[in-house]
Amino acid sequence: MRLLPGRELAASLRAVTSARSAELRDAGLDARLAVVTASADEASGWYLRSLAAAAGKVGVSCDVVDLVGSAAGAVAAVLAKLSDDRGVHGIVLATPLPDGTRLADLAGAIDPAKDVDGANPVSLGRIMTGLPAFAPATAAAVIALLDHHQVALAGRRAVVVGRSAVVGKPLAHLLLDRDATVTICHSRTRELAAVCREAEVLVVAAGRAGLIGPEHVGAGATVIDVGTNVTASGELIGDVDPAVAEVAGALSPVPGGVGPVTTALLMRHVVESAAS
Repeated sequence: MRLLPGRELAASLRAVTSARSAELRDAGLDARLAVVTASADEASGWYLRSLAAAAGKVGVSCDVVDLVGSAAGAVAAVLAKLSDDRGVHGIVLATPLPDGTRLADLAGAIDPAKDVDGANPVSLGRIMTGLPAFAPATAAAVIALLDHHQVALAGRRAVVVGRSAVVGKPLAHLLLDRDATVTICHSRTRELAAVCREAEVLVVAAGRAGLIGPEHVGAGATVIDVGTNVTASGELIGDVDPAVAEVAGALSPVPGGVGPVTTALLMRHVVESAAS
């Protein structure tokens, strides 16, 4: 079984982004990212820390706006204010959001030109119709990781477990754009294991630790684990049981797989936004 790490790719992406960021600073422009968080979720906290660290490595300023406990209207107002701030070039709304709050309702307040994580419904619509937009960084990172490890997609059967607007749905469209035949699975999919076993490329983004076991994986399949679940001891684990390695042909690790590529791509988006 072949491991598909992302750290080497992330380092390569950061090197290019860092050089471009330095050019902008020399021209008097400081690329700046604002991350708005409205949830005390542990996995979200891990992601925020990783973003701040990634920003520091490439010379991007990163401001975290803590709105935990705030009403949805207050969050939307802050997003709109940041969109109007000419000194801010990228805006990310961290998920999950408080119960009863929909991402689409709040992300619509983000200027699409600064929507570096592809959350605004306008951005998603442009992606799904093949128009230029910043793709959600995690979905884009899956494609980048597969390309880096030379995993072919054209004509292959891909199964995505998870239908969120953050990963599953946009990723399905990115895979379709690469000529894969795509099935999306979710909590009401019947015979989940049987559907997953048909995949040549299986991407798991359900947010449930250990959801996918060896019984879900066809022999020799490529498995990409997007899950970020924090255990009681503070360990970060994915959605895929490590025992999958017994049958898979290739597997991305957690941590060290999709995660570092996601943050590296997000920083590239911020610098691209600042340069535009």
